[in-house]
Amino acid sequence: MIVEPRVEQYAERYSTEPSDLFRRLDEETRAKTTVPQMMVGQLEGHLLGELVRISGARRILELGTFTGYSSISMALALPPDGRVITCDVNEETNAIARRYAQEAGVIDRIEYRLGPALLDGPFDIVFIDADKANYVNYYEASLPLLAEDGILLVDNALSSGDVVDPASAGESARAIHALNERIRTDDRVENVLLTVRDGINLVRRRRG
Repeated sequence: MIVEPRVEQYAERYSTEPSDLFRRLDEETRAKTTVPQMMVGQLEGHLLGELVRISGARRILELGTFTGYSSISMALALPPDGRVITCDVNEETNAIARRYAQEAGVIDRIEYRLGPALLDGPFDIVFIDADKANYVNYYEASLPLLAEDGILLVDNALSSGDVVDPASAGESARAIHALNERIRTDDRVENVLLTVRDGINLVRRRRG
């Protein structure tokens, strides 16, 4: 992570504690998956929920479900008629996500899609957290679906700091850097790159 671990732990300790459901989801993800770091975790999950509440979002698109921490966090913050459409390709992790969404009481607010899907906007929030090699493609496909005052969020936007020197970084970091560069030079949008967890690029349509 970008933030020093002891500082991250301090931030977690002085933020609202996650519910027992999220603690168990965290534990199961770590026990049953080979890449548990793909899970957004306490701080980012809480931030996503707060962004939903603050923005008044009602329709959300998530690219990359994994075990459901982020989709459940956002669904809990939606009004009863709100909806998260979440897309992934992994049936095993998707099953975990569905089970916890059912327990959390938000299964009726989440629509799970496995494999490629045709999507109709507009969406109030788009959260991109899927395979990094396709980040630019996801961005270009998602931006037209974003509502006029919507927020597009790109996870892992700092790639453990490797984006600082992309020439010597791996393929994943180079792909993320390419998207950061695309956003920086895109006159359709304005953005702020946040140093939360592994980095979140928060993007909005440019006004005026």
